[in-house]
Amino acid sequence: MLAVANQKGGVGKTTTAVNLSAALALAGVPVLLIDMDPQGNASTGLGVERSERYNGTYTLLMSGRPDKETIRSTQVANLSLIASDIDLAGSEVELVNTEKREFHLKRALGGSPVFSGYRVILLDCPPGLGLLTLNALVAANGVIVPLQAEFFALEGISSLMHTIEAVRRRFNPGLRLAGILLTMFDRRNSLSGLVEKDARDHFGDWVFDVMIPRNVRVSEAPSHGKPVLTYDGRSAGAEAYAALAEEVMRKESITIQQQTSPS
Repeated sequence: MLAVANQKGGVGKTTTAVNLSAALALAGVPVLLIDMDPQGNASTGLGVERSERYNGTYTLLMSGRPDKETIRSTQVANLSLIASDIDLAGSEVELVNTEKREFHLKRALGGSPVFSGYRVILLDCPPGLGLLTLNALVAANGVIVPLQAEFFALEGISSLMHTIEAVRRRFNPGLRLAGILLTMFDRRNSLSGLVEKDARDHFGDWVFDVMIPRNVRVSEAPSHGKPVLTYDGRSAGAEAYAALAEEVMRKESITIQQQTSPS
């Protein structure tokens, strides 16, 4: 289980969650994407209308179990979704006074056999380090951190690294950094190259070899309710996310099985 997290908004977090999920699924890996962000952009990016978002992440968190409508199929084979429903925005307030509030998602995911058929579960976290992100980090095995190729990017990532370490010490000793992904990379811009060098000098092999370029097709795809891989599979963005999926599969030892999604 991998959380896609960064406390800074606008770094390509949801874009990465949607397109990495799709790329893995298209490679033959059964994937479940859980939209943990009240903004629901991952749900939009997979074509789920706001009027259709019910019995989603909020239901899962607060009931502790999925019902038959919590997990829904998508237009991408092997990719299922738990959508961000409208009540998720108030869930952090509700969670504050509950027992073991950091473990709601972990208990829900561990308590139902419906999740056992997925090879990968991806958690799209909201920007910020609140209870929703904390629940994702407590439940996850690893964290993928999108890092925008801009001047202040490395400064912002330090807070998340401290949070990951704190979660590891207090709640989830198995949590690890799965990788740092450079996003919105522009080879024509010298600043992007400098950010890449700083990131690789500082984090070494934790930085993925693949970098996601600035690409208009990646930006257009969500407005059509599609991942870029099905919107324009020949685009530079689609090719980059396909390559990222291969790198993640290699690093996480994810093998392809000839089966369809359990949903």
